[in-house]
Formats: sequence, structure tokens, C-alpha cells
Amino acid sequence: MNFNITLLPGDGIGPEVVAEAVRVLDFIASKYKHTFEYKERLMGGCSIDKHGSSLTDETLADCQSADAVLLGAVGGPKWDDPTAKDRPERGLLALRKGLGVFANLRPVKVHPALMEWSPLKPEKLQGVDILVVRELTGGLYFGFPKGRDVKDGRERAVDTLEYYDYEVRRVMELAFKLARGRKKKVTSVDKANVLESSRLWRQIAIKVGAENPDVELEHTLVDTASMRLITGPAWMDVVVTENMFGDILTDEASVLAGSMGMLPSASLGASGVGLYEPIHGSAPDIAGKGIANPIGTILSTAMMLRHSFKLEAEAAAIENAVDQTITDGARTADIGGKLSTKQMADEIIKRL
Repeated sequence: MNFNITLLPGDGIGPEVVAEAVRVLDFIASKYKHTFEYKERLMGGCSIDKHGSSLTDETLADCQSADAVLLGAVGGPKWDDPTAKDRPERGLLALRKGLGVFANLRPVKVHPALMEWSPLKPEKLQGVDILVVRELTGGLYFGFPKGRDVKDGRERAVDTLEYYDYEVRRVMELAFKLARGRKKKVTSVDKANVLESSRLWRQIAIKVGAENPDVELEHTLVDTASMRLITGPAWMDVVVTENMFGDILTDEASVLAGSMGMLPSASLGASGVGLYEPIHGSAPDIAGKGIANPIGTILSTAMMLRHSFKLEAEAAAIENAVDQTITDGARTADIGGKLSTKQMADEIIKRL
């Protein structure tokens, strides 16, 4: 089978981890008789430097016409000026909106061999296997009005938290669908005791829950969820929440696995073009040193094979190879080892 993939290596360590993920994809293509064709494009700070825009129309068009998009990371101190008209993160938001990917899936699973690298006690980590479904194209990041002005002689900044009923329903329905293939439990996270948008969120969650009586639904306030994520994370199965809450909670959850470098993500929507990326940032402090952990990006390609290409056996092969590699003691620096980015990918490919 033939598939077209647009590569957006991005900034910092992005090009390093994407290069290793491509080597894994090429091995899968050879072993299972597929063809993966790649277009590499600029996005983020590197695109600002070359084109004056974090995401050009041409790059977005290439992403929209692909079967899937693999992204490394964007951003860095070079482009952190808060007064700049364009920032790398603006390109990321525009890409998500342009692809119509409204749900971000972030699995958090703790490998037994890496429990020592989590700040939590091992007994807290037993049985942790969480899938966070984060709404991705609504909320504070996209609402209007948005901006800064001067009012009554004072500088003011405004962001608007806005959700429509259909935005909540579609991500909620996906969460229930995914839960049906797991432990049949959905935890909806909101702030319904304070926010009107959260009261709409909970109202629709209840409606969707009634339409799916075979799946358990519970409601949790975001502050309680953030506490329980640390004090007893094994209670969670599928967690569905709005954009900003999901952004914060998933970064918090990454410490359970021992390192942000371990965790993948998939962003899905109605267009059929999935966006796949590790949850970590561009890590400019280690960029160019060849020591970044490629596992989050490699596992993102497994999610690509599963969700965009419907290649379950190939996806499972990558996940099993990563699992065995960790079990056998292979480690990059972030999880206590000395392997380079390339050496870690070599070990995974050996086990494929």
C-alpha cells in the first residue's frame, strides 16, 4: 500500500527525532511491503526565519493533501519575543485548525522498568494506562475577542473561552467510542462550578453518556483531577477535557512515564488527515547534541499507522519493539542511559 506523509521536523530537537522515526517507518515499509512517500516542509521558527511566516499557505496545502503529517517540535528562545507578530506556536494552532483536527489523543502508560524515573512511588504507578482526549480547536486558544488594549488608562489583555455545543459533542462521542475498546469508563474533566462553558460541557457529556449506557461516565473538576492524577492515577481510563485543561493535565501526566520524551500523540478530525507528534517541546538546550529521546516520536508513527493507515499489525510491531527495547535496558540520557538518539532508534529497529 502507498501512503503520502508530510514531514514537519520543526525546530530544536525536532529534526533529530523525526529523522529516526522515518528510519523506523522505512523499516516497516520494507518488512510489510508498503511504500511511504515523504514531503519535508518548514514550520515554526525555521519557517519564520526563511519565509517570514510560521506556517505558509503552501506548507498547509501540502499537509492537507497528505495522508498524514508527522511533526517534530516548534519554538525556542530565538522566537520568544511576546511582541512579535508571528511566533512558532501560531503556526501550530493554524495547522490544527487548517487540518480540522479537533481531538488530541495522548496515551500515558507507565513501563515497569521505568518506574524509578517517575517522582511518584512505584505503588502509585501500578496499573496506570490512561488515554487523554483533549479538545483541540476550541476554547481559550481560539476564542474571540482576543487581544490587548488600553482601557481607563490601564493596559488590558483579553482571551475568550468559547465553545459551541457541536464542538463538545464530537470530542465527547469520540471519547466514548475509544472507551468502548478499553475499560468502558470515561472521566469528563471540567470546571462546572465556576465556568459557563464548563456547564455546557457537562450538560452535553451527560447527554452523550445517556446515549452510551454501556460506558461508565464520571465528572471531575479540573483541580480535583490534577490532584488525583498524582495521588492515584490508576483510577483513570479515558479522560476527556477541553483545550487548556487538556494541555496542562497531559504535561502533568507525562511525569508518570518518567520523561516527556516517552509520550506520543495523535490529533484526529473529520478531514481524515491525522497530525502526529511527540508531546515534548523543541528542547533547545540539547538540540544538536544527538541525545534526544526518539521514543515519543517513534510511538507517534505507530499511532499514525493505526489511526490514519489502519495498519494495526504494523503499529503493534513498533509498540512491542519499543517495549522490549526498554525492558532490555536501552536508555537515552533522560531515562538514565547513555545511548544517542540514533543508537536508541537502532535498538528499536533491531527488535522489529
